[in-house]
Amino acid sequence: MDFAYDARTEELRERLSAFLAECVYPAEPVHAEQVAAAGDPWARPPVLDELKAEARARGLWNLFLPDPRYGAGLTNLQYAPLAELTGRSPHLAPEACNCAAPDTGNMELLAEFGSEAQQDRWLKPLLDGEIRSAFCMTEPEVASSDATNIATRIERDGDAYVVNGRKWWSSGAMDPRCEILIVMGKTDPGAQRHRQQSMILVPRDTPGVTVRRGMTVFGYRDGAHGGHAEIDFTDVRVPAENLVGAEGAGFAIAQARLGPGRIHHCMRLIGMAERALELMCRRALERVAFGRPLAEQGVVREWIAESRVRIEQARLLVLKTAWLMDTVGNKGAHTEIQAIKIATPAMAEWVIDKAIQVHGGAGVSQDTPLAALWAQTRTLRLADGPDEVHKSSLAKRELRSHP
Repeated sequence: MDFAYDARTEELRERLSAFLAECVYPAEPVHAEQVAAAGDPWARPPVLDELKAEARARGLWNLFLPDPRYGAGLTNLQYAPLAELTGRSPHLAPEACNCAAPDTGNMELLAEFGSEAQQDRWLKPLLDGEIRSAFCMTEPEVASSDATNIATRIERDGDAYVVNGRKWWSSGAMDPRCEILIVMGKTDPGAQRHRQQSMILVPRDTPGVTVRRGMTVFGYRDGAHGGHAEIDFTDVRVPAENLVGAEGAGFAIAQARLGPGRIHHCMRLIGMAERALELMCRRALERVAFGRPLAEQGVVREWIAESRVRIEQARLLVLKTAWLMDTVGNKGAHTEIQAIKIATPAMAEWVIDKAIQVHGGAGVSQDTPLAALWAQTRTLRLADGPDEVHKSSLAKRELRSHP
């Protein structure tokens, strides 16, 4: 395994680092001001469009897609350090580069499983950043950590499908530019457990689609993911050709979609932790308490050292996972994908928590990005599968190797 960055990765890292320093970090307070001025927590600040135009002009666009027909053609190992950099400003940088969830997963899904007509209608404008999308899987009435519990019905009626059910935490649905929902539901409740579900494309303006409310994350609107929504689907009728893949393939498609999504989250989490450590060090050097800079306090030094160790451990595991995905495929990297999904959010949560502690009251205020970083990081111990599900699955896999 060789994790050294190749020439193309280094060149993109330099360009992306410059974009962050020159455009993204200065835009963070502007973004906050524009959201506050709009009076609507789900409003789309104009600064985002300015950043997207600049990123595209700099060639920092669709970096996440390995298929050169659609994206930059980078491997997972090449993309890892770039996604890490965007994680340093998770509410702006990923979308600025058209690399934000849930659009990334939805574009990968359409690229792999969508028909030619579906790709022309929805994938192309997503790749161009003209629209946004939502992924509707989780439901309020069932334990959605077990995706086979999904109760929303997708029933065939002539040349159409009719969708009925309720979803929540539908990532992306609160963005004003969201035009397409990818909905998972049951087409055949009597089929084998993992063959009951299907995926279907539902335009957001279809009659019967009702956005009940936006869901906040620890009080934040979580604009990094286009905002989450609770949505009712009441006799929603869409053409049969909107089905993604075949009936009964929904569970398999969801699993294929979630693998890259999980590692992308982990890549960005390392960037979040790096920024938190950077802020912690600066604060420790600047602030004096009890006659000494915080940087001379033993416990603070211990936090800083432990943060560096934990970040490096997580980064190496993420890079190994990316390398495996490139060399043996997502299924071959299943164990490592689960491992990073367990380890990386916990690492980032710990580092950000210590950075908050060093900042004192400022750490939980809006004057630093730390509180928002912590909220997003804590959420990722639930999103794309809670820790406990991944640990249980990983333990079962480990036990099978010791008969």
